[in-house]
Amino acid sequence: MSKDEQEITRVLGHFSRVIDSKAWERLEEVFAADVSFHYGIGEDQHGLELMRSLFRHFLDRCGGTQHLLGSVIIEVDGHQAVSRAYVQARHQRRNDPGGPILDTSGEYVDRWERRPQGWRITRRDASWSVFSGDMTLLPSLSEADYVKNAE
Repeated sequence: MSKDEQEITRVLGHFSRVIDSKAWERLEEVFAADVSFHYGIGEDQHGLELMRSLFRHFLDRCGGTQHLLGSVIIEVDGHQAVSRAYVQARHQRRNDPGGPILDTSGEYVDRWERRPQGWRITRRDASWSVFSGDMTLLPSLSEADYVKNAE
């Protein structure tokens, strides 16, 4: 594994820890400020603040979460790269440690750029293939809610 692949793998691991600890102020350690994304819901979105609002919309409602990434494939081309990683995410209701859970499985396809601060994701496309458990653990998507919070 090249040094670039190691660094990208490290940042992917860091993403899981940032999101599961709900350290929203640290998302810029993973994503570029000008990130564009499609999380499998709605349309393409742009900007780190909108992404932060989307994560908060779904995950602030949860208690514990755990995002596991695996089967990572990385292709580096100079100062750009593409990674593909399977994701399994477990969500639990806040203040209900023995209660129901929701598991989601899918894939992240990320486009990366080497920036002065290191490798950052400039584009994320998420696709979801499995939902198992209590779907009421996550709120329904109301774009107005998280867009309003981003402003």
